[in-house]
Amino acid sequence: MDRLWAPWRASYILNHAPGTGGSDCFLCRGLASKADRDNLIVWRRSRSVVVLNRYPYNNGHLLVAPIAHRGSLTDFDGDDLQEPIATIRLCLLVLDRLLRPQGYNIGLNQGVAAGAGLPGHLHWHIVPRWDGDSNFMPILGDVKVIVESLDQFHDRFTAELKRFEAESGPQRP
Repeated sequence: MDRLWAPWRASYILNHAPGTGGSDCFLCRGLASKADRDNLIVWRRSRSVVVLNRYPYNNGHLLVAPIAHRGSLTDFDGDDLQEPIATIRLCLLVLDRLLRPQGYNIGLNQGVAAGAGLPGHLHWHIVPRWDGDSNFMPILGDVKVIVESLDQFHDRFTAELKRFEAESGPQRP
């Protein structure tokens, strides 16, 4: 059996195992902190936040969440619902410029039975896709290749977001 050395996964396993305190909300913890880079926050808006996925399926994998800690889409209305959706749209525009993907998977898992890893804080996943990004590595090696570190992508995304906002003006919901 081949083994892939991935020590960064240890924090995920240790922090999400039953009885280890992993039930607290990493989104709320990140929002309460001023250390956006450490918490992988790339954009704070008045009612939504954009966070890099710490365990990405593909390069550029983002999470978009309402600021409010609520677990169901039916718990939101008005600007609390509209701004996160507008934020998803704006993230696509920035990712198009930055990565030029050929498509996206965009979705949310509501509830544990639906696969929500953080069922108490609703969030959408944005996963950029390219033709052929599911190559032989995941099929034969059960390994996903990510070509850029989260720190590097954080810097590139925030820089591109600033350029986008400078050209387009401040973004509203």
